This record gives sequence, structure tokens and C-alpha cells, in this order.
Amino acid sequence: MEGGGKLVENFILYAVVNDGMGSIALQQGIPTSGGEILARYGDALVAFAVTVVVFVVAFAVIYLVGRSVLVRMTKRALGAREFSPAIVSLGSSIAGVFALFGAFALAATIAGFGAILTAFATLTGALALAVGFAAQDLISNFVAGVFIIKDKPFEVGDYIEWSGNSGIVREIELRVTKLDTFGNEQLTVPNRDLASAVVKNPVANETLRIECDFGIEYDADIEDARRCIVEEGAAIDGVLAEPEPSAPVTALGDSAVVLSGRIWIDPRETSPGGTRAAFVEAVKTRFDAAGIGMPYPHTELVGSIGVESSGDVPADD
Repeated sequence: MEGGGKLVENFILYAVVNDGMGSIALQQGIPTSGGEILARYGDALVAFAVTVVVFVVAFAVIYLVGRSVLVRMTKRALGAREFSPAIVSLGSSIAGVFALFGAFALAATIAGFGAILTAFATLTGALALAVGFAAQDLISNFVAGVFIIKDKPFEVGDYIEWSGNSGIVREIELRVTKLDTFGNEQLTVPNRDLASAVVKNPVANETLRIECDFGIEYDADIEDARRCIVEEGAAIDGVLAEPEPSAPVTALGDSAVVLSGRIWIDPRETSPGGTRAAFVEAVKTRFDAAGIGMPYPHTELVGSIGVESSGDVPADD
């Protein structure tokens, strides 16, 4: 038995030597009281607590100071360039987000969380890449909205035309622009479409020329027709005296001499559509009263028609 006991003792000693700290910890066992925990892990717990406190304090100080500075600088920079309040507010929010991430990274570095910082950077990069691919349209519309608000190719209340569409601008947001048609239908247009299209804004300037073509018969007096067009155009409410209304001959059609009636209005005060309708009606009424014909396209057949009989037609019984 002594030989067997000696063999077991030697085996335990061999296992301890070869297994190192793991065997020592196994022999020591798991601590079962607070005193044992403090005795064994007290230094590590204190070090960890100090590190956490350093991280929290550093994060709070850096974030508060950095956010205050970045937000103030962003508002000052955007305000100096006369950006709209919506853009200034958005820029301030983005500056606050940058301050948050920057404070986290700097606080982790100061506290010695190098591994955490590396993992955070990797995760942030992967997340940014995924969001970028998933939100390409959203981002492009957002960027286009910023440029629309900054460049102001049109404003709320303007009537615009683009890519075969038209409407009155009712609201300009960062992602979409909302418009109303003359039929009181709402159009919601992504800002990317407006930013990449040729947008015509008839009401952007102080004056707008309205043109209407009027065709008269070839034997009608051009000067009489021109006088009728000019006088009726000048009599319409909202038509400007300068530049004066005019009616030059612009085309010789197949069945009519075409005069272009031209009048000028202030689009901010006078409706172009209503003025055009009143102009056309007034000229038509004046032409009828003056006996000036307005021909329509027609075809005249010239020649003769002959009828030949192929034989006697039997009479019906």
C-alpha cells in the first residue's frame, strides 16, 4: 500500500507541475464567500472599477465640451452662408452625432480599452457600409434636398415644370418636394428627380411674357388684325404697359397667316393661365366683331367626276 500511495502522490505532483495555474486554481477551488473573492480578485476588481470611472468621466467631459463646440461652430458656419433654418438644425444634429462617436473613441483610448475600441471601429465601418448600400436612394434624395434648399431654383408657391410634369410647390422637405396640380392633385416628387432634371420656373423673374398664336385668312388685313390683338391684350387686367403688347407675323401656314400675340405680366401678382385664357377669348370676340376670319386647316379637291353607264339597266317587273 505504501508503494501505491507513493505512486499516487507522484502522479498528483506531476499533474500539478504540467498543468500549471489551471491545476492550482482547480485545487484551490471556487471562492464561496465575499472575503475569498476580495482576497483573490480584489486588485483586479479595483483596477477595473478605476478604468470604468476613468472612461465614464472622460466620455462625459469630452462629449459635453465637444458637442458644445461643434454645434456652435456648425451653426455659425451655416448661418454665415445663409442656409435655411432646417439645414442649420440638421447640421447641428449631425455635429452632435459626430461629437458622440468622437467622445466614445477618445474615452476608450484614455481608459485603455484598446480591444473595445478596435471592435467598435470595425463594427462601425461594417454598419456604415451596410447602411450606405441599403439607403442609396435615401441618401441621394437627402443630398439633393440640401442643394435645392441652398440653391433655391424654386420656392414655395412657385409654379414649375420638369420632365413633362408641372405643379405649384407647396412644401420642400429634405427627402421629397410636394406640389399641387391645377386639378388639386398632390404630387410627391423625390428631390433627386428635381435636382437632376431641367426645371422651368416661369415665375422666378419679375416679368413673364405670354404668347398666343392667332391665324387669320390670307386675304385679311394684317394691320387690322394686329391692332385688334394689341388693343385687346392691353385691356386685360394685370397686363403691363411696359413692355408694350405686340403681334408680329411669325408664320405663313397652309391656310392662315399666323400672328403671335405677346403680352407681359408680373407672375407674382397675375395668374399666367387666367391671363392667357382671357387674352384668347377677347381676341376671338374682337375678330368676330371685326369680320376677320380665323380659318381652320382644310383640303380642297379640284377636278371633275364623270359617270358612265355600262349598259341598259333592266326594269323591275
